[in-house]
Amino acid sequence: MDISSPAAFVNAELLKMYTGRRVRTVVKVLQNDGGILTGQSPDGHQISVKGLTPSKLSQYVEVIGVADGNQSIRAEICTNFGDTFALDNFNKLCHLANSEYKSLFI
Repeated sequence: MDISSPAAFVNAELLKMYTGRRVRTVVKVLQNDGGILTGQSPDGHQISVKGLTPSKLSQYVEVIGVADGNQSIRAEICTNFGDTFALDNFNKLCHLANSEYKSLFI
């Protein structure tokens, strides 16, 4: 595992804190328009994912990339996560990873 450039767990609310840095999230795919994926973040907001996206998308996709702004990520890696995923639980993980328990997450 490469820990030289860890990706912070984020939802749309936390994304703005990490502009220009590597982030990781899971989105529910709402729309895919030629390189720009629109997805629902774990906290229910819409975010845009630009760049690499799998040709065949499942309903949920993990995105690792660089935060462009408060509602956008430039994707480096996109991984299909299937058609069932507990976004609410991932949202709770995002909050834990950005709280006093931050040291438990790389």
